[in-house]
Amino acid sequence: MKEARAILRNARVSLKHALVLTKKLKGMKVEKAEKFLNDLLNQRVSINGKYYTKTTKTILNLLKSAKANALKKDMDEKKLFIKLIKADKGETLILGKTRAKFANRRGKSTHLIIILGER
Repeated sequence: MKEARAILRNARVSLKHALVLTKKLKGMKVEKAEKFLNDLLNQRVSINGKYYTKTTKTILNLLKSAKANALKKDMDEKKLFIKLIKADKGETLILGKTRAKFANRRGKSTHLIIILGER
C-alpha cells in the first residue's frame, strides 16, 4: 500500500492545540479534512468554542504538502485519507532575557507528522 508523508519540525505552535486538532483529523478523508480546516479558519465551525487559528494554518499547509507528495506518487486523490497525524514535543528555544526578571524565556516548538494512505 502506497503512502505519502509530510513532516514539519520545530513548528512554533502550541502542542496542546495541535493535539486537539490531530484527534479531530485522524482517519478523515483529505478533502473533508481540508474543508474542516478552512471552515475552522473562517470561524464557521469551532471546537469547544475555540478556533485554534495559528495551529490550523500550520496543519493545513502541511496537509497540502502531503497531498502534493501523494499526487507526485500517482495516488488517487479521491481515495486519500489521513492514516497518521501526530504532534510531538519539539525543541525548547531560549529567547533571551526579559527585563523584569533577567532570566531567559523559553520558547516551545512542536514536531508535526502527517501520513496519507489510500482506501
